[in-house]
Order: sequence, then structure tokens, then C-alpha cells
Amino acid sequence: MKPDRNEIIRLLQSEGAEKEALFARAAEVRQAAVGSKTYLRGLIEYSNVCRKNCLYCGIRRDNGSVERYTLAKTEVLDAARLADRYGFGSVVLQAGELTGENHIAAVEELVRSIKEISEGRLGITLSLGEQTEETYRRWFDADAHRYLLRIETSSSSLYRKIHPDDPLHSHAARLEALRALRRVGYQTGTGVMIGLPFQTVEDLADDLLFMHRFDIDMCGMGPYLEHRETPLYAYRETLKPTLWRLETTFKMIALLRLLMPDINIAATTALQAIDPLAREKALGLGANVVMPNLTPFACKSCYKLYENKPVSEEISLPRSVIGYGEWGDSLRFRRRKGEEG
Repeated sequence: MKPDRNEIIRLLQSEGAEKEALFARAAEVRQAAVGSKTYLRGLIEYSNVCRKNCLYCGIRRDNGSVERYTLAKTEVLDAARLADRYGFGSVVLQAGELTGENHIAAVEELVRSIKEISEGRLGITLSLGEQTEETYRRWFDADAHRYLLRIETSSSSLYRKIHPDDPLHSHAARLEALRALRRVGYQTGTGVMIGLPFQTVEDLADDLLFMHRFDIDMCGMGPYLEHRETPLYAYRETLKPTLWRLETTFKMIALLRLLMPDINIAATTALQAIDPLAREKALGLGANVVMPNLTPFACKSCYKLYENKPVSEEISLPRSVIGYGEWGDSLRFRRRKGEEG
């Protein structure tokens, strides 16, 4: 598919037979480009402590109702062992954004230890927010090799509406962090929220075009789901219905698969908050990654970015199409490295 803005806008608004044709085409392209395997990433929500104050996020710094936690090293490693035992192939270490040396060194040690206890079997993805290029390099040298940093929106004006107006929340800084990740050598992923207050279909089309232009390796995007302890909750009456947000997320996944056939696209947990079978549906129309949550049960409900977060892990996938024990690296990344080498 060519990156045609008008065509993307039209397909984002498609319904009925045209929408189903879009989904069917995306499924065909997924099969042809990256095959039928679904790759598993064991999600470990390391900490819900965050220095940022994003207006949409349930673990924002100023939300005093959150019970804060940081997993002990033993808890993280137990979750990693579980992922290894289940044959997941990879883990994702996710947390609120912190930048102090104690945090940086702790993550560095966790990455090395996960590699050690799994004897190198587990791939490691990090999703720990904006950091300096030096920090990214420290974690990369420790043996993390994928990084997900969601831009939330490619529109700088919309970004300002969903973040505080201060130097800590900068769209330009977010984009520079993505460029730093690419310079260090990570498989670089990003993503957006779908159905935000003030967001237009044109914004969503531009999000897809941004990801295509940046040449991302992987993507994790999902519907915006409001949280009552956030400033954006005041705009809940202006939001599109959750089913619209779900269907539009499906269209975004399908269109991204057509635009970038050989990247990894996650079927995110937020989908499941609307429809228990939504992750499976996303896999049927272009996604190829699922992230079962291995966070200790007592902490799962504390890492609540949005309301009604699912805390159970029930997903039905045919065993024959799961890439057990495989890292499932981005084919696009591997091809780019081959071109460079």
C-alpha cells in the first residue's frame, strides 16, 4: 500500500464490506510478509513510580490514590523464569519513567540477570520512557535489544493538549529519544492512542504516515481508555464510543500492516479491556505479537494506566502457530541490518 493520506483517511472511515475487505487484505499481507506465527512477550510491569504527569495516565505523578510499588529483583527474575519455562522467547520490562542513577543501574542489572538465568534464551524489550542516549546505550550493552517508546500522537499540537505545558513533557524530546534509540542500535518501536479527546481521523492518518516515515521496526497501539483520576477524564462525554475506538484500532492495525508489511505489531492489552476476544481478532487482521502479563498478581491492579484493566490472562491461540522459544525479531529490522552489513 502506498502512503496516501487521503486513501488512509477514507479507509479509516470505512464500514461494511469495504472494512471487511481491508481486514482480509491485511491478514493476507501478514501471512505473506511475516508468516502465521504469533510471538509471545512476557510482560513484567516493574514499577508504577513515574516522574511524568501525563494528563491521560492513571499512574501519573500527581495521582495520589495510586498504591506505588517497585518489584524486587527476585520478583522480576521469577517472572522471567516463568516466561522461559512457558517458552515465551522474550520478556518486556515496562515501568513508569524514572531517570536517576539508582533506577538506571537497577535496570541494567536486571537485564544482565535475566540473560544469565535464562542462559541467553530470553530476548529483552524495554519500555521505560525517555532517557538519555547514554542510558539507552548502557541498557543495550547489558543485552536489551528492543525498545518501545510510544509517541502517543504524532501531532505536536495534540501532544500539548494531553500533557502538561512544562519542559518535562516535550514532543520534540520524545522524537529525539526515538532517534537516539535508533542510533544506539535497538529494534525501535512506537505507538499511539486511538480515540483521544481532541483527536481527528486526520491525526490518526498522520500517525500512520509518521510511523512509515520513521521506518519503525515494531508497534504497540491501542484504544484510549479514560481513567477517572486524570484531568482528561473531564472530557469523557466528548469521546467516541468504546466500540468505535476498538474498531478504529483494528483499522489502524490493518492499515499499518499494509503500509509496513514486515514489522512486528502487537495486539495490546487495552483491546481486551473492551472485548475479551479483541486480541485474537487483532491477530486475525494483521497483528503478530501478544504480551501475556506476568506481573505478580498483587501488583497488576496497581499498574493501572486506564480503567477496567484486565488482570487475568486468558487467550486462545492455536499451538501450531505460536513461535515458542523464539525471539521473533522484526523482519524489517533484520533486513535493514543486512543492508547495512
